[in-house]
Amino acid sequence: MNTEEAIRSRRAVKAYDPAFQLSREEKDELLRLALFAPSAFNLQHVRLVEVSDPALRAQICEAGWNQAQMTDASMLVVVCAQLDSWSQNVRRVWEGAPAEVQDYMAAAIDAYYRDKPQVQRDETMRSCGLMAQTLMLAARARGLESCPMDGFDFAAVAKLINLPENHVIALMVAVGKGTVEPKPRVGKLPFDEVVIRDRF
Repeated sequence: MNTEEAIRSRRAVKAYDPAFQLSREEKDELLRLALFAPSAFNLQHVRLVEVSDPALRAQICEAGWNQAQMTDASMLVVVCAQLDSWSQNVRRVWEGAPAEVQDYMAAAIDAYYRDKPQVQRDETMRSCGLMAQTLMLAARARGLESCPMDGFDFAAVAKLINLPENHVIALMVAVGKGTVEPKPRVGKLPFDEVVIRDRF
């Protein structure tokens, strides 16, 4: 499937065939493709928790108001991010660049994030959104369906996956073989209302 077709045909599908299973290799390939998503300053904030354990899936489903896709989809990914990647990983993510570039980026990153918790959190959310969309498009390109989700108890899921204190959860993505045709797109606002030229 070409990129444009994947974009046009990707939909949030909530009904999945529980008998359809992706192999570990197939899941890993989707996750590797997702990791090509951009992140600010190349900080690679995002951590993808791929939940395979059926018992844990059932607990997450309970914390997600029993949404069936959390257990029926072949793959469930909790998209998280490390809030302090800007201070912890700055040298690692620029390793291999010339020394002057590393020094410049380290100073620029420090100035951008230090003492700005809202900026730190906002940046992780942007990175998570970019990676989740990349994962969903990679899945669609393989003929699979997906569903982004934020309808769950974040604190409960954080506890279930042992989320470190310096991390946050942005959303989940379910991926698998859909069992229903997507409903028609409705309520799309006019192009000229949502696309603004130069200024509001």
